[in-house]
Amino acid sequence: MKLNRHNVLLAAVASMALAACDEAGPPLTPAEIDQATACALDGMLLADYPGPKAQIHFAGQSGPDFFCDTMEMFSIYLNPEQVRNVKALYVQDMGVADWNEPQGAWIDAKTAFYVVGSKLHGSMGPTFASFAQESAATKFVTEHGGKVYRFAEITPQMVALDGGALHDMKM
Repeated sequence: MKLNRHNVLLAAVASMALAACDEAGPPLTPAEIDQATACALDGMLLADYPGPKAQIHFAGQSGPDFFCDTMEMFSIYLNPEQVRNVKALYVQDMGVADWNEPQGAWIDAKTAFYVVGSKLHGSMGPTFASFAQESAATKFVTEHGGKVYRFAEITPQMVALDGGALHDMKM
């Protein structure tokens, strides 16, 4: 068989596709929070604070990185300092979980509905309430204010973690 560029390219693509299948393995499942689970960004204990939590599963890492709130997860995902292969993102369904002591109720972050700008705060202040059902998000807006967004509608500007300090010229 004569090797030409076309055959070499096809072989490379097939090889990468097979490698991706081998790497995929079983589907990822969300990990549960316990009393010792700490935030990947600041070391805060997640169980000590209200509001929805989040987790990102990175390729090549045995467990997820946990976050105190959904804004931190979005900040890491939308503004990565390093390019890392994200295998899965999970947030808590606040239509099911208790805001003050959320447990379990993990859902795929990319399919969730988010309420931005509500009166309720998470561990770091304002946060995005996450919901599996749009109807639950809409009900939350009626009770606590805010606006409903889909995952793809959240922008890096919406998740700035600087608290506005970088833009405060009075300091």
